[in-house]
Amino acid sequence: MRVLVTGADGYIGRGVVQRLLDDGVEVDAWGLLPCGLSHPLLSEHVGDVFGLELEGDDLPDAVLHLAWRNGFVHNDMSHLEDLPKHYAFIKRCVEAGVHHVAVMGSMHEVGYHEGAVCDDTPCRPTTPYSVSKNALRQLCQELCRQHDVTFQWLRGFYLVSNDGRGSSIFAKIVQAAGDGKTEFPFTSGTCKYDFLPYDQFCTQVVAAVEQTDVDGIINICSGETVALGEYIEGFIKENDLGISLAYGRYPDRPYDSPAIWGDNSKIQAILARREGRDA
Repeated sequence: MRVLVTGADGYIGRGVVQRLLDDGVEVDAWGLLPCGLSHPLLSEHVGDVFGLELEGDDLPDAVLHLAWRNGFVHNDMSHLEDLPKHYAFIKRCVEAGVHHVAVMGSMHEVGYHEGAVCDDTPCRPTTPYSVSKNALRQLCQELCRQHDVTFQWLRGFYLVSNDGRGSSIFAKIVQAAGDGKTEFPFTSGTCKYDFLPYDQFCTQVVAAVEQTDVDGIINICSGETVALGEYIEGFIKENDLGISLAYGRYPDRPYDSPAIWGDNSKIQAILARREGRDA
């Protein structure tokens, strides 16, 4: 199997590319910078993926589109500005003859919702980031339907890593602790979310893309919910960061749900089948 991965140099991209390579998958990695990996199955391309033109006689088995800038800045206008570019890229891939397209989504596209997020959960996005993600999902879903292409929308929930990379709340806490700070300004911490450690997140993404029996919206998630403050307190203790949360310094965002988690039935079915294959 050969997979073209965009955003290979990104926060999620590097872990996903490494996991694909570990599984013996050939990877055409695209990013604005090198992904920092070396492997005989890896072909690396540095440049703007929006200008990529696929050749009809040398197509990958699947395209995994992870590239997205300013993902942690939900109100940045770049999300709306880039939307036509994301769609045009996927459209070129499909029209060139790619038969399997997977795109990284976000639980934020759902908007304000209390409870489990399923395939048919209505989406009510309110920020440039969430609106753009949701619009891309709708556009790509119809495009792939028209061309009889397998389409997977990998809806990511809260990704957790302790390496300090990226701009997530976890990265910011690791960075603050590394700078010698003993207190971290925080919200109320009462909202409950679905958290997934980095290695498990990458494993779920790769497991979904390496098969086509399960398609459509696939939640990349744990299927469980934990209060943000409680989870981060555990994260700080587990990583011995020596920093405390200053609750109430920032208000909770009005579009944050009191409790939201992913229905993990699809990804669990994929993983169960994968484990049976690996066994």
